[in-house]
Amino acid sequence: MTTYECAKALTHDEFASWSRGGAFALVEYLEQLEEDCGMSIEFDHIALRCEYSEYKSLQDFAEQFWLTSSQRLTRDEVIKDYIEHRSTLIEFDGGIIVQDF
Repeated sequence: MTTYECAKALTHDEFASWSRGGAFALVEYLEQLEEDCGMSIEFDHIALRCEYSEYKSLQDFAEQFWLTSSQRLTRDEVIKDYIEHRSTLIEFDGGIIVQDF
């Protein structure tokens, strides 16, 4: 499948809510991972839906995952560091994708 076909499959998954930019960012990340590791990754939109989540921003992730309203001023660098030490962070124009942990 091409990058476009994979991203299209993600955005057409009725049980997921990938943005167009997020879908392309995830597929491009996986393609780069394949190239870097020298292995083939089988495209499975259901597994990807279960393994990765898209957020509008680092603050959006933090608010949904662990911040209370009194902690909303946590700097993006702190949130980014938190994610990167526990998971995979994919940043793209329009949001972020985090590998669920």
